Amino acid sequence: MDDIDPYLLWMIGGVLLVVAEMLVPGIYLLFVGAAAVLTGVATWMYDFGPVYQIGLFALFLLASIMIGNQIYKRNPVASSDPDLNNRSARLVGTSVTVVDAVSANGGRVKVGDSVWPARGPDLAVGETARVLHVDGGVLVLETPQKLIES
Repeated sequence: MDDIDPYLLWMIGGVLLVVAEMLVPGIYLLFVGAAAVLTGVATWMYDFGPVYQIGLFALFLLASIMIGNQIYKRNPVASSDPDLNNRSARLVGTSVTVVDAVSANGGRVKVGDSVWPARGPDLAVGETARVLHVDGGVLVLETPQKLIES
């Protein structure tokens, strides 16, 4: 390893990280790899010492992450199921059973094998309702009459 110039180590490491990102996408190695390659180029051009190389790498890493973040914000990845990891949004339209009387002030309902806080029209224990939307982790319910009309 003593025979290899530091800039080559940075560039080889950066390229390996970019290749790893292609093999295992979504772990953001692209930004680290880009920073390493840029550090290698700067070291090759100006023959920086180890302390400056590490400082440059940190700066390039910060810059590449900020640029990548802006790119991801401008070009969001479309999903066939945008609510995949949003459990509360997935509950909209679900039928629930009241386990603690519901009113406009609160109550609790059973969804599957869990119990959620809820509010809505006055509902007695055992009644069924449907989730209209979720407000801060509280299920907002639809009246049973609207369920029958649907």
